[in-house]
Amino acid sequence: MRVVVTGATGNIGTSTVEALTADPRATSVLGLSRRGPGGRAERDDGTEWAEADVTDTDLVPLLHGADAVIHLAWLFQPTHRPAVTWDANVVGTTRVLDAVAEAGVPALVVASSVGAYSPGPKDRAVEESWPTHGWPGAAYSREKAYVERLLDVFEARNTGTRVVRIRPGFVFERQSAAQQRRLFAGPLVPGRLIRPGRVPVVPDLPGLRFQALHSADAGRAFALAALGDARGAFNIAADPVIDPDVLADLLGARTVRLPARGVRAALAAAWNLHLVPASPGLFDLALQVPIMDTARARAELGWTPRRTAREAMADFLEGLRTGAGRDTPPLAPGAGGPARAREFATGAGHKP
Repeated sequence: MRVVVTGATGNIGTSTVEALTADPRATSVLGLSRRGPGGRAERDDGTEWAEADVTDTDLVPLLHGADAVIHLAWLFQPTHRPAVTWDANVVGTTRVLDAVAEAGVPALVVASSVGAYSPGPKDRAVEESWPTHGWPGAAYSREKAYVERLLDVFEARNTGTRVVRIRPGFVFERQSAAQQRRLFAGPLVPGRLIRPGRVPVVPDLPGLRFQALHSADAGRAFALAALGDARGAFNIAADPVIDPDVLADLLGARTVRLPARGVRAALAAAWNLHLVPASPGLFDLALQVPIMDTARARAELGWTPRRTAREAMADFLEGLRTGAGRDTPPLAPGAGGPARAREFATGAGHKP
């Protein structure tokens, strides 16, 4: 099978390409990325590469002859300019769907998210039928929910195309740490100090319970979806659910009960001053996303995470301490410039 992957150099994209090249059913893999593959182009794994921006590149020639397309391209920043992320994520996805239809690609796998779900319970797991209306206060959630509606229309109009929606929890790995610090924490966070004993307390906030998984496990789920015959939506996450107690144990800290309103106010002030890139809307979203039931992915995709959520978090925290990354433009540890000068110069939350 020939598989084309958009956003192939990002956190999930690199792991998806690795999972595809390790599976003999994938006879050809084409990775598309906005800024090229970096050092990955030099690897002798059989992957082809092309620079392509989903917002303006003619995608149809790149998709001709593909047996499946995995759409992972997504822009998280700038949160201060939601029109920019809307153009990349919603308009860009629309262009990918149009190109898939015009090129006659028989299978499409799209990265949705737990963030596409409407607010839900933290004390029980919801299945894929839970409403996907998102949380209107966060651009990320609005865009993921809108993409779900785009897929509804696409499926109705292209009944011959097999469509899979993968809805991951929070995806972590050691090599994504530098990028995720830039995207969500900003240049002022001292990653090297995030080690056991250095962080004294973890806030115990109402609703702070979320699911996580390792990027390698996410990549395998996308590869299985593309190479198999499954269709529909699939939740993916590993056990256990991450809560303040798990975080405190990982950091050698203690939990302190705090009101969510006070923490949100501090974050909002920092965001408004461009000191951190993560918006208060993302904070609200994290406290409201439901816990997902992953039984369908295990039964129909044949997917089981090989690492626990705790192991994924520990791997990520180690990456923060060491400034880890990969040899692609989005994940490069030095992308912020010497002493993070480029991050300070452009302002937290700029378009990377």
